[in-house]
Amino acid sequence: MKKAFLLLLLWAGMLPCVKAQLLADVTCANSRTSSIARQAVTTPQHLQLMNMYDVTFYALDLALECNSVYISGSVTTHATIKGKPLTVFAFELHPNFTIESVTINGIAQTSIARNNSDVAVTLTSAVAANGTLKAVIKYSGSAPQSNNAAIGNGFNTAIENQWKNNVTWSLSEPYAAYEWWPTKQVLTDKADSVHVSVTTSPENKAGSNGLLTKTETLPNGKVRYHWKSKYPVAYYLISVAVSDYEEYVQFANPAGAAKPIPIVNYVYKGGALNLYKPSINQTAPLLELYSQLFTLYPFAKEKYGHSMAPIGGGMEHQTMTTLDNFNFTLVAHELAHQWFGDNVTCASWQDIWLNESFASYAEYLALENLYPEAASGWMNDAHSRAMRALQGSLRVPDTTNVNRIFNYNITYKKGAAVVHMLRYEIANDARFFEALRNYQTQYRGRTATTADMQRVFEEATGKDLDYFFKQWYEGEGFPDFRIQWNQEGENVVLEATQTTTGKTPFFKTDVTYSIQTTAGTETYRVTQNTPKQQFVFKVTGDVTNLEVDPQNWILNNVSQLSRNNSLKVPQLAPMLYPNPVSANTITIADLPFGATSAIVYDRVGRRVGTFQLSSQQQVVLPIHHLPAGLYVVHFTDGKQSYKARFVKL
Repeated sequence: MKKAFLLLLLWAGMLPCVKAQLLADVTCANSRTSSIARQAVTTPQHLQLMNMYDVTFYALDLALECNSVYISGSVTTHATIKGKPLTVFAFELHPNFTIESVTINGIAQTSIARNNSDVAVTLTSAVAANGTLKAVIKYSGSAPQSNNAAIGNGFNTAIENQWKNNVTWSLSEPYAAYEWWPTKQVLTDKADSVHVSVTTSPENKAGSNGLLTKTETLPNGKVRYHWKSKYPVAYYLISVAVSDYEEYVQFANPAGAAKPIPIVNYVYKGGALNLYKPSINQTAPLLELYSQLFTLYPFAKEKYGHSMAPIGGGMEHQTMTTLDNFNFTLVAHELAHQWFGDNVTCASWQDIWLNESFASYAEYLALENLYPEAASGWMNDAHSRAMRALQGSLRVPDTTNVNRIFNYNITYKKGAAVVHMLRYEIANDARFFEALRNYQTQYRGRTATTADMQRVFEEATGKDLDYFFKQWYEGEGFPDFRIQWNQEGENVVLEATQTTTGKTPFFKTDVTYSIQTTAGTETYRVTQNTPKQQFVFKVTGDVTNLEVDPQNWILNNVSQLSRNNSLKVPQLAPMLYPNPVSANTITIADLPFGATSAIVYDRVGRRVGTFQLSSQQQVVLPIHHLPAGLYVVHFTDGKQSYKARFVKL
């Protein structure tokens, strides 16, 4: 889901002038009307009852109109009973709705207890362990308008502003599916398939998941749309959208697809298609790109598509996103969710970054590949947004707080920056994208945790990433660098002092430094392992400028960058080897400060050898004339000296 649009490409006419077509901070006032903190919909006791069974199939058969939140119809649930006989069938449904009847395996049930949204049906006869259940719930009523979804309500109706179309739509994330249909809101229990049938007035179209298998004209003049999907689906990704839509279909041809994939677009009537058609046409190249980067589109046997609704953003309903415009990064974001969020869903809202951060980073990947001149601006903005969140981890500590789950600066922007840093940390794009593809393949149609994501990346790269995930997923804030540097001849000494903005005391990270000199530009990548660390770089020419992380790979702030003439190049101990030595020569590496001579003394202080040194980094000294014993070598350039010892055997 995306609730605010930053640096959005204006799609209409987005060809040669795309570089200039960026908007900054276009927000939607109605995108955050959720309660600041709300309680989990169900109680732990009721959740325990619901977890007595696994859902295998949902069938929603609903009567809906484009100008009302009144719902009537039925929901059929197929489930497999777990290890104990089922005596109580539990589900969730908002108390606004009247439950007209419940049948379990064809038998009408009369013992129906309701406690707010919790519904418990005591069965007339138990369903055996490992047995199957078919529940049919008939209900009706008006959906609540309490703003408990991530964007508004679970079920909504409105007149969109520009063309004045009446639209009714659902938006269940994270806990609002129960506001329009009887359900089990447990992320880890995906239905294997879903059917959605919508009966409505003949002028309307109804969009939903999967393929439109039948459009049926009823005797009363109404029309029933039958949508079917055979892919696993999470409860919050089941959707409907009803309006007097205009339909526009295009096709994508990703490598590996058995046939072209239809992209079905339900667009407002009255001119929206003329405005958005060039933008909509960018969906196919995006789907083809993501299929290359992440694996083939996960729902290739069905479709992708869009249903327009005035939601102040977009929502990644499986195979048919709901959105209110076709800005490039919005379309790219919601499409990426078909992989990150829909195909593989976070196992807990605590791990929402697995959905939102990766979909946000996919916006950057889309720009990087299709409009590279706009990519750096996107990342600059992401860093700017992320740095407003001085506190707060990607790990969501309170999953009852909808605003915290979908915190824009943390979950979306900081999360995208962290994925970018993970790519930098790996320093191998082939391995980075291999890990993303492995994640999609290994958890296809299932849920995953951050630990699962970490394991997949470690297996693909051979790197221990525990410290990375601890500091960037569990940690808070980001590093602030104070950089001082000085030049002495061909050496540049750089002292980096790191503090942090949050509770995490230190971020171990690689940092790239770009040093411009009168002879050119050189870059150096080093690892900062301690809060204060010095590095020495060899350069040609006089330094004219120095940049920290010039390509914006890491989330950081540089509060000081200045020359300090008092900084001296630290003297590195020369390496003498082998040591002890029994041969007639000894090799010296890492000569200090450009030493020009080496004087060898025996253990009583007598000079036993003098050697003139070149500017080479490694020299070989003849010692065949020296008897066995301990020797001290004085390196000097006439102003400075350094001592090292070796033993002759």
